[in-house]
Amino acid sequence: MAHQTPLGSSASHVSCLDLWREKNDQLVRQAKVAQDSSLPMRRQQLAQDALEGLRGLLCSLRGLPATVSVLPLELTVICNFITLRANLAQGFTEDLAQDIQQGLERVLETQGQLEARLEHGLWGLWDSTLRVSSLLPELLPALHHLAGLQAALWLTTNCLGDLTLLLQTLTVSQSRASEDMLLLLKTWRPPAEESDAPLTLQDARGLRDVLLTAFAYRQGLQELITGSLPKALSSLHEAASGLCPRSLLVQGSPQRALLYLVAALKEGSTWGPPLLEASRLYQQLGNIAAEIESLELLVEALSITRIPEARQLLIEVELLLPQPDPASPLHCGTQSQAKYLLASRCLQTGRAADAAEHYLDLLALLLDGSEPKFSPPPCPPGPCVPELFLEAAAALIQAGRAQDALTVCEELLSRTSFLLPKRPRLWEDARRRTKESPHCSHWVSATHLLQGQAWVQLGAQKEAISEYSRCLELLFRATPKDKEQGPASSCEQGCTSDMALQQLQTAALISRGLEWVALGQDTKALQDFLLSVQMCPGNQDASYHLLQTLRRLDRRDEATALWRRLEAQTELPQENTAWSFPLYLETCLGWIRPPDRETLCEEFQTSGDL
Repeated sequence: MAHQTPLGSSASHVSCLDLWREKNDQLVRQAKVAQDSSLPMRRQQLAQDALEGLRGLLCSLRGLPATVSVLPLELTVICNFITLRANLAQGFTEDLAQDIQQGLERVLETQGQLEARLEHGLWGLWDSTLRVSSLLPELLPALHHLAGLQAALWLTTNCLGDLTLLLQTLTVSQSRASEDMLLLLKTWRPPAEESDAPLTLQDARGLRDVLLTAFAYRQGLQELITGSLPKALSSLHEAASGLCPRSLLVQGSPQRALLYLVAALKEGSTWGPPLLEASRLYQQLGNIAAEIESLELLVEALSITRIPEARQLLIEVELLLPQPDPASPLHCGTQSQAKYLLASRCLQTGRAADAAEHYLDLLALLLDGSEPKFSPPPCPPGPCVPELFLEAAAALIQAGRAQDALTVCEELLSRTSFLLPKRPRLWEDARRRTKESPHCSHWVSATHLLQGQAWVQLGAQKEAISEYSRCLELLFRATPKDKEQGPASSCEQGCTSDMALQQLQTAALISRGLEWVALGQDTKALQDFLLSVQMCPGNQDASYHLLQTLRRLDRRDEATALWRRLEAQTELPQENTAWSFPLYLETCLGWIRPPDRETLCEEFQTSGDL
């Protein structure tokens, strides 16, 4: 009769452990085969089968008494199960915390410390387990691996206090109870696994690197929100340095770090916010070159056509990051939104040639259907589509490309002017019935203003005067006389605020007046400059143009009186300095500022008269 080994004997345990270890290794290999599969359905099925196999294996191991010989394999299976389960679910669920808890309780059972349960929460259980781990060197690699998964769970649930305590205990000999999470993660050295250890989907050291990168990323964005700018740069640099060999980052340059964020963006859009926020950070620091470079990198990264690739069946950085919120200032948006930010900042910072090219690229994106619906950047509020055309035309004029500006203006007119009422008596009804027609009239008026400036650049003064006159005709006809309209959107507020309308009218009047001056018709210029001062009394540009015209016409008394009023105005607190006008209007206002204003002031200050 054959001899049978009792199930509870030591030999039976060894035999079962060998079989179950081989089962674990086979399931890990199966998961890795699934990871490499190019067939999504087969990949999903193989991964799901491996997950169920690990679940069954874990149940079998928990049926054995908790011993030091069993637990290295059991803890490894728990780690593999949690890794695969979290990856397939794309997040950590509450039952995974229960799996960690049961693993810790099994470790404490080996030391007869069953009373150390959850009286002090899951951290209390970890504290008890790590205190006895020095007596169980065989369990240390698996325990550190399990601790890494606990750290990932606490990071995703923002349990940073418990996470800090855990890392302090894991690094007690190196960190000296530091509370700096990045330092704790950097000093944590998980023990190396033995060569004959059970296979794992992801080892503890790889998991530690993921945690370090993810926390640096999250901390960097949070520091940007709270305004801790130098710390934010340091944290984002740390996040970027996790993506490339450290030898390439020896200079510690944040801009060099950003280059590696682009490499990450080629695989997914997760790293867009650091590029966007870095550009805002550089803007606050006054580093325009670095700001523009960051935006250029963001546009480049978002323009890459990414081929969807199967996710690695691991705990990856993306899994530990919060889901992007489109309403958040950290949302990097679409390619067209990033391109707009780059174009507008180039225009604002005097890079007219670059701005013109970026605006043309942006319009091409919209017109060829690549992005048929443009959503303005939420932070800060961006323009609507007609204002994109106006900004593009302004950039082209600023870059000396008047003919291209005329082409853009004609395109905008073809899309908007048909919305204008054809007969004057319909304007009042249009204002009361709809919002679209009044706003449209302002965009059309601004288009004629820009066309006038383009004709000036081409030396066609009569055409320029005609366009300025058309602009003024539309503005005076369409300006609302009441406040019957309801609250407007951010874009509409930029178009229709009283101050913006006054400035648009003033720009058209001054622009036309300057062309009368160029034609030697100072009397007509005087009428436009007088009207501009009446329309916008606080506009000093209008007053200085009027002053110069009065001087040329030898109207000394009026010029002296005007000069005295100007002097009095400069001594008063300036009002409306906080107004923010549409960018195209800001650009137009820059063109009508008297270039010799300072010289004129000095002459009056020294002579006191003409």
